[in-house]
Amino acid sequence: MEMLQTINTMLTDRFGEFGPLLVVGILGLFLILLTLPVLLRKQEDPLDKLREATRRNTQNDETGTKQVLRSGGGKKDKLEKYSTFLEPTDAEEYSAVRLKLLQAGYRSKTAVRTYHFLQFALGMGFLIIGALYAILQSATGEPTTQGLVLSVLGPGIAGYMLPKYWVTKRQQERQEEITNGFPDSLDLMLVCVEAGQSLDQSIIRVSKEVRAGYPALADEFEIVAHEMKAGKDKTSVLRDMSERAGVTDVSSFVTVLIQSATFGTSIAEALRVYAEEMRDKRVMRAEEAANKLPTKMTLATMALTVPPLLIILIGPSIYEISETLGNTNFF
Repeated sequence: MEMLQTINTMLTDRFGEFGPLLVVGILGLFLILLTLPVLLRKQEDPLDKLREATRRNTQNDETGTKQVLRSGGGKKDKLEKYSTFLEPTDAEEYSAVRLKLLQAGYRSKTAVRTYHFLQFALGMGFLIIGALYAILQSATGEPTTQGLVLSVLGPGIAGYMLPKYWVTKRQQERQEEITNGFPDSLDLMLVCVEAGQSLDQSIIRVSKEVRAGYPALADEFEIVAHEMKAGKDKTSVLRDMSERAGVTDVSSFVTVLIQSATFGTSIAEALRVYAEEMRDKRVMRAEEAANKLPTKMTLATMALTVPPLLIILIGPSIYEISETLGNTNFF
């Protein structure tokens, strides 16, 4: 007991009132880091291995030959042995993360594994940095308990959420790019179809023409073309495209093509009507953005215009009044 009291007194004198609590927290963090390799090396259930292999084979078949070529073929992945720890075991959760990464442009078969690894690595790295900063803060001053907790947990949470923020931002930018370039691609596709090309040939042609301005949309059309060449059902290919894009206009376009093929109507006529509708929607989006500008600029205009006007108009009068009051003798 005397030894513990001595250690407690020494820690309190050196690091402040919360010195013992801080040392206990650091020891707990190191114990967690020491036990992680043991948890990662746990034996996997053979039944889980079979389920995982079946799921991966199904997903590889669905993504097509283009995805296999882009993912690096048979290259060994260093994170494969940690797949049970880094990948969600729930199929629905795995599919949701996979779809979000696809919509953000990350089509590699190891994208989910890499995404969760970055979350774990950045979270632990920022947590250690926060702990070191809390130790330095305790040694140089007397911070509060709330400040220490925020100094340790804040960077860890920020590091964990950073990959999610990045993927969400990439997803929004990619969807905006597809939305802006889709009307032009429909016009090009309509020209190709009316010139006598088939739908497959027109998609290949459009993917080449729009790559300079809209590479994300060109990638989607290129994947569709390669999957059709591989012999996959056209309806499934188009539905997969709408899911990867995550854009309402693309989903409506896919529905129009499927209905046209089902009922035997002319694809050129369906493309003409839908392309005209997409052009009208693009004009409406531009008008909506233009109508929002005056409201957004009101606050900035008031903040930057009114104070200089007040200084110019009222400033001389205030100066003369102050001079007059200063020169006036009331007694």
